[in-house]
Amino acid sequence: MIVVTGALGFIGSCMVKVLNDANIEVVAVDDFYKDKKDPNLENKQIREWTHRDIFLPWFEMQYAKIDAVFHLGARTDTAEQDTKIFDELNVEYSKRIWSICTKHNIPLVYASSAATYGLGEHGYKDDHDVLDQLSPLNPYGDSKNEFDKWALNQEKSPPFWAGLKFFNVYGPNEYHKKRMASVIFHTYKQVCATGTMKLFRSHREDFKDGEQKRDFIYVKDVVQVCKWLMDNKPDNGLYNLGTGEARTFYDLAANTFKAMDKKVDISFIDTPQDIREKYQYFTEADMSKLRNAGYKNDFYTLEEGVEDYVLNYLKGYKIW
Repeated sequence: MIVVTGALGFIGSCMVKVLNDANIEVVAVDDFYKDKKDPNLENKQIREWTHRDIFLPWFEMQYAKIDAVFHLGARTDTAEQDTKIFDELNVEYSKRIWSICTKHNIPLVYASSAATYGLGEHGYKDDHDVLDQLSPLNPYGDSKNEFDKWALNQEKSPPFWAGLKFFNVYGPNEYHKKRMASVIFHTYKQVCATGTMKLFRSHREDFKDGEQKRDFIYVKDVVQVCKWLMDNKPDNGLYNLGTGEARTFYDLAANTFKAMDKKVDISFIDTPQDIREKYQYFTEADMSKLRNAGYKNDFYTLEEGVEDYVLNYLKGYKIW
């Protein structure tokens, strides 16, 4: 059996789908007291359900049943400022999982984040030597960077481990994320409601309105990489997970209009003051480490990913 933490969530539920397709039994771990994300696991096969509050003692007792762990659960709200929440859920909880996996020789793949790179002052290369120089822009990014640094400093580790620096992930099963959902999701909703889309205006002279760029990666690619790493077990360490190609927010929105068969109607509004100074204008993953490790599959292009997402999932808010 394989453990998936955050199994009710966006990426976690898609991970469960991939494991189901491979006929692998799943232990689902999440906060099951809340029901708003329950549709994400409808029609999926779960061998055991374990609430996150009791998972760690359960894991200590049932470790012999577990072949691997995908630790994808985390507090991901980039606007949250309470560092205690991140310390508890993103750092200390992850340390406990790491320790149990180490003690019982269980492979571990966990979610880090491109938020660790901050404004990209030191580039976007998944180099272990640069971690102490990184300046994340919020407590969420800090928590992910702190755990990455802690993991790399451990003398003992799981037999295989990989920390994945997710870039801008989009795709089905993110419907519950509200304001933290992808710009594609919000574009679809706005176009359905008004026929238009409002993007953030640029407040930098070196970027035109709508030409802020991010590395957008489709969730189907993300979970395939997760499984590939666990199946192939290359060198332990941190790996970027983007496409390696930055695209503009205008491209993202325009392709959403196209997939909806609507005329493009995009305007711009000021970026809110509370996030303006910490807004990322460019991210692009250096994907050479994963490629050199042997991952050969092509990633969805932005056009392909948006079309699949809009036509096969957003119309009717279908679950993958």
